[in-house]
Amino acid sequence: MRTTVEADDAPRPVGPYAQAVLAGEFVFLAGQIGLDPSTGKLVEGGTRGQLVRVLENLSAVLHASGHTLDEVVKTTVYLIDLGEMALVNEVYAAYFRAPHPARATVQVAALPAGARVEIEAIAVRSAPRPG
Repeated sequence: MRTTVEADDAPRPVGPYAQAVLAGEFVFLAGQIGLDPSTGKLVEGGTRGQLVRVLENLSAVLHASGHTLDEVVKTTVYLIDLGEMALVNEVYAAYFRAPHPARATVQVAALPAGARVEIEAIAVRSAPRPG
């Protein structure tokens, strides 16, 4: 059985896809870019500002699904410039505690809305669900 997840405090999908899908004990999160959910526009602050917003958006979708960042087991980071990996690692480490999720990072030619970074994630329930 699968259920879609909608988080009011994360940007709405801009196409025919869900913010996340719950499938058993897993939640599969669509890629998030640095859109401010209240304006629908990219946040200011370059890659750093966008990374923070991306991780806040992921956290909001996870929260709506009953999960947390601590339950993320895998992320994929899409970057316009792999030269910004030190910055990615710095911001990423502020959100993901050890044991860290597995991660792949890919340099891409372009991202939606002119974003500099996008992150998708997979989480798994680490404790029994309440109720």
